[in-house]
Amino acid sequence: MTKNLQSEADKRLIKDYFDNLLEACKKQIAPENIELIKKAFKFANKAHAGVRRKSGEPYIIHPIAVAHIVVSEIGLGSKSVIAALLHDIVEDTDYTLEDISGLFSPKIAQIVDGLTKLSGSFDSSQAENFKKMLLTLSEDVRVILIKLADRLHNMRTLESMPAHKQLKIAGETLFIYAPLAHRLGLYSIKTQLEDLSLKYEHPDAYEKINLQLRDKKEHRDYLVNNFIAPLETKLENEGIDFSITSRPKSIYSIWNKMQKKGVSFNEIYDILAVRIVFKSKDEISEKRQCFDVLSLITDIYKPKPDRIRDWITIPKANGYEALHVTVMGPQGKWVEVQIRTVRMDEIAERGFAAHFKYKGKDGEGESELDRWLIRIREMLRNPEVDALEFLDEFKLNLFSSEIVVFTPKGKMITLPKNSTVLDFAYDIHTDLGNTCIGAKINHKLVPVSHSLKSGDQIEILTSDKQQPQPNWLKFVVTAKAKSKVRDAFKLTQKKHIEKGRDIIDTEFKKLKIIPNSNTIRKILNHYGLSNKEQLYSQIGMSILKIDDLSPILRKKSENRLVKYWRLSLNRGRKKEEETPTPHKINKKQKYLLEEKQNDVEYSLARCCNPIPGDEVLGYLVSDENLVIHKTKCPEAIKLMSSHGDKIVAVEWTPFKVLSYLTKITMQGFDRIGIVNEITNVISKQHNINMRSINFDTHDGVFEGNMFLYIHNTEDLNNLIASLMKVKGMEHVERIENLYE
Repeated sequence: MTKNLQSEADKRLIKDYFDNLLEACKKQIAPENIELIKKAFKFANKAHAGVRRKSGEPYIIHPIAVAHIVVSEIGLGSKSVIAALLHDIVEDTDYTLEDISGLFSPKIAQIVDGLTKLSGSFDSSQAENFKKMLLTLSEDVRVILIKLADRLHNMRTLESMPAHKQLKIAGETLFIYAPLAHRLGLYSIKTQLEDLSLKYEHPDAYEKINLQLRDKKEHRDYLVNNFIAPLETKLENEGIDFSITSRPKSIYSIWNKMQKKGVSFNEIYDILAVRIVFKSKDEISEKRQCFDVLSLITDIYKPKPDRIRDWITIPKANGYEALHVTVMGPQGKWVEVQIRTVRMDEIAERGFAAHFKYKGKDGEGESELDRWLIRIREMLRNPEVDALEFLDEFKLNLFSSEIVVFTPKGKMITLPKNSTVLDFAYDIHTDLGNTCIGAKINHKLVPVSHSLKSGDQIEILTSDKQQPQPNWLKFVVTAKAKSKVRDAFKLTQKKHIEKGRDIIDTEFKKLKIIPNSNTIRKILNHYGLSNKEQLYSQIGMSILKIDDLSPILRKKSENRLVKYWRLSLNRGRKKEEETPTPHKINKKQKYLLEEKQNDVEYSLARCCNPIPGDEVLGYLVSDENLVIHKTKCPEAIKLMSSHGDKIVAVEWTPFKVLSYLTKITMQGFDRIGIVNEITNVISKQHNINMRSINFDTHDGVFEGNMFLYIHNTEDLNNLIASLMKVKGMEHVERIENLYE
């Protein structure tokens, strides 16, 4: 931010922004509170006078824009609008919380305090601040709702930031803010945050999908009009007060599905969705009316049997209610239809704010959102949990799909998808989890690791002799279960570390090696661990078995898989005879990844195995050493959010000398000679070396895995395209993690 006097043009711009805010406020805020909003604006405008954002616009534009999102897109009231206008005052000016409390109210000061604690990015201290801020969540959810509005406006104006900041903020947004918006039911904000994150993390993919959506808009509109016309006639004849809108899937959801399923844009059949929102009649239940509309739709279009979703009988954990059905529309295209009442639509779009507006209507008692807040409070009660570990576990329960299961007495419990018997047991009571030995589901005995499905009725079996086991952490899913299992081990953690250290020392003595940082680092790298304590603990708990360290210690640091190269600093070529010296990295500069070793060491991350051509970022391990991750790697996303200050923007230069080990998997219909044809395509047509090859056939279908040495993604994509032309080949895919 820079200081400058406001020009006449600035004043007109600020007035236009504030007039738009007032217009939005007048639709839902009482006139007497509008005066308080004007007072807050004058106060904030004076406090931020002369300060500019990186984009060059007056700083006050940002709090006005955040306030506008708060009222128009989230639907909050005057206190939230005022807090949004004042949210940067304490951090950026000389005014204090006491000043805000005196001029406005203690409640507004409390909200501003929560927002101030959550400023910045998620390094370890910020993760601690986030944890503290969540303490206010159970008391006043407006803190997080305003913070989401703040983050949305920052993402909308991210183009003015340098590349490494864009990556850091986008990663942080995708890691925590988009899932948080999802959990709070803010579909529109979640979608915008995801799309904007994709725009900066994968700009080429974003632009390509965006163009494909634009190119097909006219065709989509034609299909929609043909699809909607008979529905409108049918609904009007039934005397239903309704509106029908259509929308394509978000760019991020299309990209995500393409990545997960390994399909192209044209292979995604449910890009189009139609929404029917109707005004319900008071004398008939909303659920019945929604099913009546569903019946009218299926009278016209045939439904896809496995694509009917009832989120009314059992709403999602974020409060979402609707009926979804996918039907066969014009020209053989599948179309998803969402059926909602006006109340359901407002909750779907505005989430938590609307949830409280309608709370108690159509049934009493706790909602899933209320229960979620209770679970957050339980997580926060443990003062010993590390802040970043807490952030990790908090996220676990944010963006997962839900399943619904039942106790023996019929009580309904919502858990994340893939939850196990143990997760269920710990959700009910800690002692039940600690002593769990299995369960009965539908009168059938299952182990503690058994994954639950929606509709299961579960009877937990216990034993006084049972105690938490080390391997439980490998399969429990919920944050609560993970936390309780870890708590059970904390008292003995020191013993585990000491035992593990003794085992390692014994092995070193056998090999007559004096341990040092290099030998320990080799072991950590081999097992994918981050520190010595983690290594000793896992050995002491028998999670890791150390039989013979000699093969690990003999392994050279520089090999084909994780080889240290160097980064070019774009300052011209050094003379051949000059010996390069390590160079301290400037995070603000984009580095070129080259085959020649010049200045700065970097290594390729084992978790995603990037090769030249992949979209990548650098994680700063030390002042002279980077680890290169693919930008879509889950570990990279976590690093961007928790250690954003260590992220460096990097870019490949053309690589053609060195080759990188890559794994591909393929499936197809077996026939005589197909393996020979595949290997000829690889070795003769594309001149690519194979390290290993494995094929298995069953009932006329083959599956194959290959390890190949590839120069770059262009060569790999060309190879995959050629393999797909082999008769009988159905699917070819790159596997990023070589070590799975």
